Amino acid sequence: MIPLDVAVQFIVVSIALALVPGPDNLFVLLQSAIGGSRRGVAVTLGLCTGLVVHTAAVALGVAAIFQASATAFTALKILGAAYLLYLAYGAFRAGGGTPAGGGTEGAAAERSGLALYGRGVLMNLTNPKVAIFFLAFLPQFVKADAGSVTFQIAQLGMLFILSALVVFCAIACAAGSLGGWLKRSPRAIPVMNKVAGCVFVGLAARLAMAER
Repeated sequence: MIPLDVAVQFIVVSIALALVPGPDNLFVLLQSAIGGSRRGVAVTLGLCTGLVVHTAAVALGVAAIFQASATAFTALKILGAAYLLYLAYGAFRAGGGTPAGGGTEGAAAERSGLALYGRGVLMNLTNPKVAIFFLAFLPQFVKADAGSVTFQIAQLGMLFILSALVVFCAIACAAGSLGGWLKRSPRAIPVMNKVAGCVFVGLAARLAMAER
């Protein structure tokens, strides 16, 4: 069992990290600002589900493969960058009548929480930097005298996920309020869609150039 003082320290650090601008919280912010806080919450749940997989990978040692294998890291990195470019394509095509990230799916499917949830899962899982970050970050808080290392890693992962969930949902709610104001302006949605497209392109470039 993780000592209480270690858990508190870990939560504080996790909240700070969740607040640092990155692909995940920027994605939540954009989706919420354009489509409302429910979109952001759905994406958040998907992103956090991806973190569950990363936690399990670290606990089981699978994440070490991406740190040791340049081929595995590069393959997943390219897949992630391609997916971000797909999101950018959908955002640029959306124009003024559809929320960013529309792509070729129908409007009804795009509005569904399940579609957004799946988008969050895929975006998180195709970023190998998350797996390597967890592999480097979580073990720092493991204590040799606190029991099973695997169980401690699982506990730390869950605490990180809960911290991210709270922060990202707060971002979604705040950005959703902004989205309500934006919807009253006929020019706001087209501009936001273009901004979203540019952000996705930037994130894809950043991921494509990432090193292990």
